[in-house]
This record gives sequence, structure tokens and C-alpha cells, in this order.
Amino acid sequence: MDRPDSPTVVVLGSVNMDLVTTTARRPAPGETVLGSEFATVPGGKGANQAIAAARSGARVRFLGAIGDDAFGTELAATLSEAGVDTTLLRRVDGASGIATIVVDDTGENNIIVVAGANGRVTELTNTELAAIADADILLCQLEIPIDTVLAAARHARTSGTVVALNPSPVAPLPADLWAAVDLAIVNSLESEQYSAELAQVAHVVRTLGRNGAEYRGAETDELSVGGLTVDVVDTTGAGDTFTGALVATWNQGATTALTWANTAGSLATTRLGASSSIPDSAQIAAALTTG
Repeated sequence: MDRPDSPTVVVLGSVNMDLVTTTARRPAPGETVLGSEFATVPGGKGANQAIAAARSGARVRFLGAIGDDAFGTELAATLSEAGVDTTLLRRVDGASGIATIVVDDTGENNIIVVAGANGRVTELTNTELAAIADADILLCQLEIPIDTVLAAARHARTSGTVVALNPSPVAPLPADLWAAVDLAIVNSLESEQYSAELAQVAHVVRTLGRNGAEYRGAETDELSVGGLTVDVVDTTGAGDTFTGALVATWNQGATTALTWANTAGSLATTRLGASSSIPDSAQIAAALTTG
């Protein structure tokens, strides 16, 4: 449910069907192992982050593409049911994006992503640009063409919209994109890969897995929150949950946003799947109350 102070968030990104297999351990190269469970779970970094932001109370509009297959129909329905505005979600000929995911008994995973319809988000329409200009925050990742992300970020910057970037999966990025970013959300690997570029970003949040998260602000302000003790089932989507929850509460200040997002991300590891594991505001608030 939207809060009175809810920001308007436009998420430009991917939407995939995750094909999730659980197994005692992940196979070595050339090895076959027996799995214990299989599930299809709507996912994609863009969709996961949009759902997380909506469940944390933001008003969210999604920009991206699905295919004309059965997966596409289910993916669109999942976004809508989570409270995400899908009126600008494109439906194109061909297959929707998919991700094959193997999760072991420790909750760690390996993921292979096939872009499908996501790779066809190559230009932004005037209507999509207008939506970006009207938003408080634009949130992007790197599972759609980078030129499209760059065009959106530039437009947002000239419109006064805050640009938040989760630069994942890691890829070479143009300097113009970094110059347009107000807030970067990275994990430890991404922080190392983009260390020079992040130095020029006003606000940087780094997730530390079990160890929590930390923030560095424009005036060198620094904050950190510790990890929560939870029973980890599957880490898939935890980072996306953190990111969506962070932007949904960003207007409440870095301390509140970091604490809220860290709790949301931790709760997401306690259930299997990406979008299916994302907690809502009540669950996050309850976890914060009980500590």
C-alpha cells in the first residue's frame, strides 16, 4: 500500500522467468548431479526491484518488455498483482527473458540469463520519456541494452529525476552514464570493479551479504548496519529486494533507507525464489520491531 510520502519510482529493466533447480551441491564442470526441487518463479532484476519497491510502499511504474509467450502473460500478471503499474510494459514477438538458476543447500546459487525480449528494449518512446521525467526516482540495472539505460539516465538528469543505478551484471559503462548517476547500489564485487567510477557518484550504498550494508554520502558521511540472523534458504533476489526497498524509502533519509533495505534483503533469503521471496512493508516493519 502506498504511504502518503511515497516516492514515484520508474524502474527501467528486465523481466524474466526464473527456472529454479535446488540441489545438495552445485555441479562441477562436466558433472551431473540430482536435483531435489524445480520451480518457475517470475524474476529479472528490473521486475524484482520494482516489486520490492512497490511492496515497500512506493508508487512504481515499470518500463521493459515481455514476449508473446505464456511466460510473458504470467510475468505481466505478477507485476500487476504486486501493485506495479504495467501500462507501459511492452509485449513483443518472440520469447520472454529467462534465467536458469541452481541453488544449493547453503542457499548459494549460479545463474545464467538469456535476454529474450529484454534485449529488444533499444529505444525509449516519448511516453516512456515523459514517465521518467515525471518520476521522483529512475532505477536502472544492466540486463537491458546499456545505450537505453544511458538515454534514460540522461533524460532523468535533465528533468530533475534522481537516477539510481544498480550496475549489475558487471559490464563496461560509458563515462556519461556514471556522470548522470546520483545513487549507486553495489555489492562487494561490483564495488571493486567500479571503484574508480563510484568515486564520482554522490551517494553509494554497498551491500555486504551476511554482514549488512554501508553508505557513503556526498559530504563523505558514512553509515553502516549489521547483518540480521536469519535461516538462509536462497539468496536469489536478495540484492534486488534490498535495492527496491532502498529507493522506496530513500526520501526518508539514508539511515532509515539503509536499515529498511537491509532488513528487507535479509528476509528475502528465508524463502525460495526471487519475486516470491520479497517481503511487504508489514513484514519488514515487524522484523524491525522484533530486532
